[in-house]
Amino acid sequence: MTPALRTSLTLTLAALVLAAVPLAAQSQTADEIRSEIGEHNAQIEALNKEIAAYEKQLSEVGAKKQTLQNTLAQLDIQRKKLAASISVTKNRIGALQLEIQSLSRNIEGKQGSIRVQEAGLAETLRRLNETERMTFAAAVLSSGDLTSLWSDMDASFSLQSAMREDIAELSVQKQSLSETKAATEQKRAELVKQRNNLLAEQGSLDATRRAQNDLLAQTKSQESTFQAILAEKQAAKASFEAALADLQSRLQYTIDPSSIPPAGKGILRYPVDNVKVTQYFGNTAFARSGAYAGNGHNGIDFRASIGTPIKAALSGTVIGTGNTDAVRGCYSYGRWVMVKHGNGLSTLYAHLSQSGVSTGDSVRTGQLIGYSGSTGYATGPHLHFGVYVASAVQIIRLGDATNKKTACANAVMPVAPLSGYLNPADYL
Repeated sequence: MTPALRTSLTLTLAALVLAAVPLAAQSQTADEIRSEIGEHNAQIEALNKEIAAYEKQLSEVGAKKQTLQNTLAQLDIQRKKLAASISVTKNRIGALQLEIQSLSRNIEGKQGSIRVQEAGLAETLRRLNETERMTFAAAVLSSGDLTSLWSDMDASFSLQSAMREDIAELSVQKQSLSETKAATEQKRAELVKQRNNLLAEQGSLDATRRAQNDLLAQTKSQESTFQAILAEKQAAKASFEAALADLQSRLQYTIDPSSIPPAGKGILRYPVDNVKVTQYFGNTAFARSGAYAGNGHNGIDFRASIGTPIKAALSGTVIGTGNTDAVRGCYSYGRWVMVKHGNGLSTLYAHLSQSGVSTGDSVRTGQLIGYSGSTGYATGPHLHFGVYVASAVQIIRLGDATNKKTACANAVMPVAPLSGYLNPADYL
């Protein structure tokens, strides 16, 4: 065997040994990582069972009569469910961090292997190049055995081909691992965001719980007083609806069809992830029973337990926020946010427990803008979602536009003529 070929084979063997060392050294650590991931997954499974039990309890309590104690019990269960959900997300993040750690080490090992293999190939090519510069006649004269010469040359070509294939394979593996790592890190970022959302939800729920505690103080824990307050809400809402209906009847507006998009599915995104409609738009059975001052429902209501993330239905600009509960005795939209979109539509999100945006803010489709609640007039937690012709809606103090007596006279809110309200279902 020629000296050049012996050097090449020696370097190749060294490369294979060095490439194997990092992976072998990591085998025990990899087992430990897999064990920790298994522990995280076991905790996630147990917590999911706990969450399912809370959901069952929430369903049972929600079916009961609206009383002070039932309302507080529902909030307690919801808080426990959120705490468990936060723990689930933390465990998922922990498991993904371990996966990323393992993938990173594997990638480093592959990169080390590639570097060594490339160095070996470079040295082999250099030696072979030196051999190739020797004339065939000189090679024959310097070799004592012609058969051995042909054998060495054939082995050299085979070695070069094999090493190129090894490097190509290692490069493919490195690319695959890099892509997997990037995807895992992206998922981890999404989970971190989800965890932050859940923590904010819990803060929202705590704020609502404090409001309920204030109500307990007002009622002095008397159920009869609580029921009297509910009745007061209903009566106050009737006067508000009468004032709003009077204003709507006097406002005149002719819609230019070209100023808004034609009805079509998917123009707007649902503002909640789990869609369950509890009240549709227009002349519903509830409206025919005497609600909404005979004008029908001006939006869609979605079932949403307190603290449910509420998201922008489309990119746009926040043109107003408010809280009608700040006006004593006014039971209408409660805490609300309105967003104006670039396609001629505006959307309203009402009965929020808290909002996370301010007037003038730019929002993107699907961005978190607040959390559901039961502020304003709401027999239970839900989201009131309205769609308006943007050019027809005004955000005004109700008392400046109507002479009808109402406790909401000093409340600021969006109003529009009847023609300015659109059916959200036409655009979702």
